[in-house]
Amino acid sequence: MVEHVRVAVIGSGFGGLGAAVRLRREGVTDFVVLERADSVGGTWRDNTYPGCACDVPSHLYSFSFAPNPEWPRAFSGQPHIRAYLERVTDTYGLRPHLRLNSEVLSLTWDTERLRWDVHTAGGDWTADVVVSATGPLSDPRIPDVPGLADFPGAVFHSARWDHGIDLRGKRVAMIGTGASAAQIVPAVQPDVARLTLFQRTPPWVLPRADRRITAAEQWLHGKVPAVGALRRGMLWSVRELQVGLFTKWPDQLGMMERLAASHMRKAVKDPALRAKLTPDYRIGCKRILLSNDYYPALARPNVDVVASGLAEVRGSTLVAADGTETGADVIVFGTGFRITDMPIGERVTGAHGTTLAEEWKDGMAALRGASAAGFPNFLTIIGPNTGLGNNSMILIIEAQLNYMADFLRQLDTIGGRAALDARPSAVRAWNRTIQRRMERTVWNTGCDSWYLDARGRNTTVWPGTTAEFRKVTRRVDLAEYQLLRAPRVRTTTAPAEEVAR
Repeated sequence: MVEHVRVAVIGSGFGGLGAAVRLRREGVTDFVVLERADSVGGTWRDNTYPGCACDVPSHLYSFSFAPNPEWPRAFSGQPHIRAYLERVTDTYGLRPHLRLNSEVLSLTWDTERLRWDVHTAGGDWTADVVVSATGPLSDPRIPDVPGLADFPGAVFHSARWDHGIDLRGKRVAMIGTGASAAQIVPAVQPDVARLTLFQRTPPWVLPRADRRITAAEQWLHGKVPAVGALRRGMLWSVRELQVGLFTKWPDQLGMMERLAASHMRKAVKDPALRAKLTPDYRIGCKRILLSNDYYPALARPNVDVVASGLAEVRGSTLVAADGTETGADVIVFGTGFRITDMPIGERVTGAHGTTLAEEWKDGMAALRGASAAGFPNFLTIIGPNTGLGNNSMILIIEAQLNYMADFLRQLDTIGGRAALDARPSAVRAWNRTIQRRMERTVWNTGCDSWYLDARGRNTTVWPGTTAEFRKVTRRVDLAEYQLLRAPRVRTTTAPAEEVAR
């Protein structure tokens, strides 16, 4: 039996759970949250590697409507963040809406009936509106390395950590130097016999201002919510003030680079190792890492840094692009995720019979980060050009939830069976503005980062403040959409605001 709902939400991480809470607060109860795993949590469920933690302060990395006075540290670890999402699920009564073990296998727009046909591993649905909150950090990317299939030891990605493998006394190869590697390396270094870090490009690393949050502070946050709100506001303000350096004046980032260089010198005394670890690009062009123990771990005698990427595997011997050879018993890939080619795109077929992946083959683009042309009543949470380089993604998510709520209100106002499809001209205009603003940002200063797609275009980051993003997503502009009616009633391509009158 195929069930129908007004809204189908895909994913139960911060984006999906936030959407579910917002739907209930808007009075919408006819919805389901489709989750491929057997529990909620998204990336904070999947990433369980040693040392896993957030690099955004805890009081800013939480929903504004669901503050958590009991954060144990300034920067909380994965178990506490996952537990927070479980509490949000229970507090807001979301469990009846969850459909676990229901991976979405295909989404197809039905032009005749103006709804989505949703095929999942747990059953089939139809929905008036689909909200995709699969997130960019959900599907690991493992490079195609010659000989990897014949490696005799264990191989896994940081986001799929194999806890059945005991690393004690083993030779471990860490591939990649991103945020995950910066946490894994110091966590496993004391236990392994040898740790070899394959580094294509060194990251900029700044000190991490982490500390335990005292019981007195937690008590105060719980009894006087205004104190927690003030703390969150201060954390937000500091990061908002920094945005201009990244988006308008990257040449003024020298002081931050000197701080990072000083941070390295304190821990790494070997000039040759420091040379390997010193970036040759502007700080912020790639994601800045926060760590107090990454550099000390790299300076330990049982750690080698190979300043080159992994090129080939010959049995248990790993060969770097520069010819360096090293033996390994375990390979851990910290090589990131499918960011600019989100896998959900291959499963979504729109009004023109093409998939989202096909429409985005030359680069992702969506109106206000939410609506792709040709995919009516389909909204993306954390869509193209909504990412942040220095603030909390939860702020962006909540802004997109505002847009989602107004999208549904507009459909209610129009009445009848209707759909809103982003106008191609509106998507192009929005994207031109984004890319024009991107030209002067630090992310376009020449380094190769996961912010860029295969064509070298930044389709990931938002080139402004979170306050500005909240402003441009406060309401749906009907002139940017086509209103679609079922063929037997009426078909039009006039601006939605004209038809609604």
